[in-house]
Amino acid sequence: MSGALECRGLSGGRGRVTAFRDVDLAVEAGRVHALLGPNGAGKTTFLLTVAGLLPSQGGRVAVSGVPLRPGRATAACRAGVVLVPDKRELFTTLTVEENLRVAAGRRGPDPRSMLAVFPALEPRWSLRAGALSGGEQQMLAMARALIQRPKVLLVDELSMGLAPLVVEHLFTVLRAVAADTGCAVVVVEQYVHLALQVADSASVLNRGTLVLHGPASHLSANPRHLEEAYLGTG
Repeated sequence: MSGALECRGLSGGRGRVTAFRDVDLAVEAGRVHALLGPNGAGKTTFLLTVAGLLPSQGGRVAVSGVPLRPGRATAACRAGVVLVPDKRELFTTLTVEENLRVAAGRRGPDPRSMLAVFPALEPRWSLRAGALSGGEQQMLAMARALIQRPKVLLVDELSMGLAPLVVEHLFTVLRAVAADTGCAVVVVEQYVHLALQVADSASVLNRGTLVLHGPASHLSANPRHLEEAYLGTG
């Protein structure tokens, strides 16, 4: 396998508990991959392991062919891996602008450049992040990730707690970001059919094992196989 993100034989978990095992996954630059599966399948733990926030239990992760040291979040970030966590983890007492300035750093892009991607944040520019709606907070979390110019963007539960129209908009942005910036995107999502419409490829993780993998269009056209993968009956 080759690509902007490559995982080979990757296993991980928390402490002595293994949440996923022997995952092989490659996502090319400019492509979107949907990681699907039931609750408790190990999807979030997988993202945290790729991002270096949890140590791996085996296997390897590489970005643009360069291996990452397991359990080193700073090194992963420097290599271009950026995570949008499911709880967003914003600085709620800082304004929208201040959140973006912190993420951009001294030599990063102008925070206002993110308004071209998320114009809805402009009237909220001087508000504290804690005062934003759920959709606005997710836009800010995405903007905070994108301003770091990721090579690999990991998004955990993009739709959590959001209205369907907001989710559709964010997925459209995600697709455009991959195409425009050339970053590889892995999105964990429960809106299965919407995720498959946007993604180039998809996998189903069930009980810690990849049980289905292929082009998103193929998975979408075979709902019975998708259902069996989710239920573990295939």
